[in-house]
Amino acid sequence: MKQESAAQGTPPPSLSPAPSSQPSWEDGDPQALWIFGYGSLVWKPDFAYSDSRVGFVRGYSRRFWQGDTFHRGSDKMPGRVVTLLEDREGCTWGVAYEVRGEQVKEALKYLNVREAVLGGYDTKEVTFYPQDTPDQPLTALAYVATPQNPGYLGPAPEEVIATQILSCRGFSGHNLEYLLRLADFMQLCGPQAQDAHLEAIVDAVGTMLPCSYLTEQALALV
Repeated sequence: MKQESAAQGTPPPSLSPAPSSQPSWEDGDPQALWIFGYGSLVWKPDFAYSDSRVGFVRGYSRRFWQGDTFHRGSDKMPGRVVTLLEDREGCTWGVAYEVRGEQVKEALKYLNVREAVLGGYDTKEVTFYPQDTPDQPLTALAYVATPQNPGYLGPAPEEVIATQILSCRGFSGHNLEYLLRLADFMQLCGPQAQDAHLEAIVDAVGTMLPCSYLTEQALALV
């Protein structure tokens, strides 16, 4: 397996984390809140929002280390979905959504079920750098699955993860769809948005399936 601390699309060193003027979600009932999505939230937030921006967070790497027994798997065959791993050299691309007013309460209520209750994720504040204005970072709320939650699967060789992804399906669809949609999002972000772990799993899946099958699956997701 590749070394887990490898840098992934790390932005220039001059972009160091900086405090944001955005209010903390822990301060009570904020009038505005940014929510950072790096997994299925990048293509399917399913909550109302006022603004969205593509960008990245530093100090974290994305890993398919969280088990999923609802959305992309079952109790007997858990799927593999992503979480964030603290990584000093890491960089993870995703989408930040701004929710305002009543949207804040509704979004948090929805995500508490989708990410926390069903997904096993905890909440954490991260510094988000918008792609267009990286010199104006924002404080965002991210849902992160830690090793302490019962669904955590942890590291495995990319080939093993790929095999598991190809074998699992949940209420939200096949685990392969999750992988391909995430890979498609990364391509849209441009060449600077790299994720060696994700790319290795896609490559492993490609060696297990006919190229024509993968192409048909990808086209079906458009």
